[in-house]
Amino acid sequence: MAEFIKIYEENPNSKEIKKVVEVLKKGGLIIYPTDTVYGLGCDITNTKALERIARIKGVKLEKANFSFICHDLSNLSDYVKQIDTTTFKVLKRALPGPYTFILPGAKSLPVAFKKKKTVGIRVPENNIALEIVKALGNPIVSTSIYDEDAILEYTTDPELILEKWGNIVDLVIDGGYGDNEASTVIDFSEGEAVIVREGKGSLDIF
Repeated sequence: MAEFIKIYEENPNSKEIKKVVEVLKKGGLIIYPTDTVYGLGCDITNTKALERIARIKGVKLEKANFSFICHDLSNLSDYVKQIDTTTFKVLKRALPGPYTFILPGAKSLPVAFKKKKTVGIRVPENNIALEIVKALGNPIVSTSIYDEDAILEYTTDPELILEKWGNIVDLVIDGGYGDNEASTVIDFSEGEAVIVREGKGSLDIF
């Protein structure tokens, strides 16, 4: 059964964050809160953990469209090709926030993503998620745990999440009730903004 730990978003306990990071570094899978729905995540550099997530989602790793959860935009060039100033300004304005930006992938992507032409970048407005990636020292790969066809209570209540996912993942964080609306997805991979999915993030950022 997965470990279940309570972390408060207002002031995440560094000892608990360290515990989460240790699980990630050992190749563990975590379920954690974001500013939208709860996410399933692992260390971006751990191929075995990435393969586990791909299996859970029923996709091949090389075809999976996972988001990279980053602490901020400072190491963006490690994962994304150079983007124009206009695009960068939109990112700066929108993040942290409930958006996923699809951007052209860099040549320096981790091994598992070498063939990816694009990557989804997220900087959620949630201190728990941000502190985890900051302490880990690199992004975590993430995918939401909800079923797009049925937004159910188990996707927002940490105890029900534990019940459903406890035998599949290594750690579930109780960060309070989650939202049941996914992020707004905006594709900038071809330069122009294309709205892929309208979610929680307002389109007024343009």
